[in-house]
Amino acid sequence: MASALFELASQVGDALLSRAQLVVTAESCTGGWIAKIITDVPGSSRWFERGFVTYSNAAKQELLGVREATLQVYGAVSGETVTEMVLGALCHSRAHLAVAVSGVAGPGGSHPDKPVGMVWLGWAVRDEGTHSHCYTFVGNREAVRQQSVMAALQGILDVCKAR
Repeated sequence: MASALFELASQVGDALLSRAQLVVTAESCTGGWIAKIITDVPGSSRWFERGFVTYSNAAKQELLGVREATLQVYGAVSGETVTEMVLGALCHSRAHLAVAVSGVAGPGGSHPDKPVGMVWLGWAVRDEGTHSHCYTFVGNREAVRQQSVMAALQGILDVCKAR
């Protein structure tokens, strides 16, 4: 899987370079893994602007401007929260495109309406809007996080191709 992640990150880099654009990450359950895979690619400094690891709700609020009310009403694992995360990442960076992730990687931390494997991902392009998607991944903590990274990178590539 590591080589597949590296290959996908390389494709993301090529797509961003061809558009002279930068990407920023805002990560919770992946703990910086998206940024790590991106920076494994030689020359990624030409297309990776920065990353935010906002594992706690306080970090989401302080670094990305996620509203306390959003977290209280919808929770950290929600489309509303990743939308605010991705917009905050753009607001606090020079990037053109952002990705955000928040989920329940397990083995604990689940609720009946938010089971282990539930992961929300969001993407935004500066001045062009946002979209988010809820995934249900299977496997242990490592597998859920790895699938989240893959989906995040694929989403960046899809956004690039759609533009």
